[in-house]
Amino acid sequence: MSEENKSGFLERALKKLGSAWKGIASSEYNESSATLQPDLPDSDAGRLLEQMRACLETRGGEVSARARAAALGRAYLALNETGRIRFLKVLAENFDVNHEAVDAAVADLQKADGPAARKKAEAALRKVLEPPRVKILTQFNALPEGVKFLVDMRADLIGAAGSDIALKGLEQDLKGLLATWFDVDFLELRRISWDSSSASILEKLIAYEAVHAIESWDDLKNRLDSDRRCFGFFHPRMPDEPLIFVEVALVDGMSASVQALLDEDAPVIDPANADTAVFYSISNAQKGLAGISFGNFLIKRVVSSLSNEFENLKTFATLSPLPGFRSWLDRRLSIGDKDLLTPAERKALNAVGVKSSGAKGKLKVLLDDRNWTEDQQISDALQGLLMRLAARYLAQEKRPEGDLIALDPVAHFHLSNGARIQRLNWKGDLSDKGLGQSSGIMVNYQYKLSHLEANHEAYTTNGKVAISSSVNSLL
Repeated sequence: MSEENKSGFLERALKKLGSAWKGIASSEYNESSATLQPDLPDSDAGRLLEQMRACLETRGGEVSARARAAALGRAYLALNETGRIRFLKVLAENFDVNHEAVDAAVADLQKADGPAARKKAEAALRKVLEPPRVKILTQFNALPEGVKFLVDMRADLIGAAGSDIALKGLEQDLKGLLATWFDVDFLELRRISWDSSSASILEKLIAYEAVHAIESWDDLKNRLDSDRRCFGFFHPRMPDEPLIFVEVALVDGMSASVQALLDEDAPVIDPANADTAVFYSISNAQKGLAGISFGNFLIKRVVSSLSNEFENLKTFATLSPLPGFRSWLDRRLSIGDKDLLTPAERKALNAVGVKSSGAKGKLKVLLDDRNWTEDQQISDALQGLLMRLAARYLAQEKRPEGDLIALDPVAHFHLSNGARIQRLNWKGDLSDKGLGQSSGIMVNYQYKLSHLEANHEAYTTNGKVAISSSVNSLL
């Protein structure tokens, strides 16, 4: 789906939400307030502030409270990007914690004499530590699609907060609410299929696919064929919105190429005879749920579901990208890492007829030209060194903020789940994205159920990465 079509799809959803809330707002709906100027100039900010204060009032009971929240939500939906940031700043700055009240509550706690007095002082402190804006946010939960509205609002906050302390505080408040509401025990695992899922959900798969873009409805139908499976987590308050979904191919043997896996002309196999389930795409569908992790639960639940459905399945593995490999390699080249290439690799590069000074200079020139994959001499010169460097990148490179966390985000996700780096695949993804991110290399992470817990503990405790003998030989 093109970016233009995706934008139109999301815009339709917003309009539908705004129309639904107009009826709920009822008498509380003020047309002039709900249609604030799109960029929310200062002349409108005062009226908006009064709307927010009204949401904190208890007059009129639950029906009136819902109506005021719906009116405020419609005001937000009517704004453009600039206006929404200003809306969020009004909410963040005017309804934060009362710092003087916190200081007074802390002083009372320090002076508390005896268990009863201390318990009372602690309760008072907890109360003043919750900012009033949390109550405003919570009121949206009672509205139809209110949870989805808050998820999207946090997506806006993540993009806007930057170094703004007030907006960061509001974003963390909202994250705390969402983390409670989206506990994995509340989520439903649902199979998404061409025949039984709604057109709306299928359209959202196309819009939310983040790893390998779905190019057409035929492409989507191929990914949902009889030898394919797609599963997603859904929340009861967002029944038509996948939170995260995984696409699986049921195949013979571990797949090495995503182009072969997604080939619409490839023959369909009998899934009952497949011995391997390959997870080739995992997409978080809701940006506003970033940092609220349930991807590891999804994979384990899907493994369990597939094991029950197909008794012949013996291997569960991914076919994954290395999204940060090229950027890491470019950094190593730019700082002049003298140990990056071996003497044999330098010799092989120097034998390739590319005009550039030095082996590392030639390497960058070659990789920047996406046509290198069509030249066998160049491909042969690059294969050994890129495969070795990819193995180093995945198994040894760590994030600057800690020596336990793998530098590559996809590697960190799967290693945290207890998977093992099983195999690197040369020319596994020859798309422009695949070449740009990882020089076409892909990796299989294997989920061996009997080893998951031990691998998880070794990685999260000591940063030890589980690798196969074939990956170790590359190092």
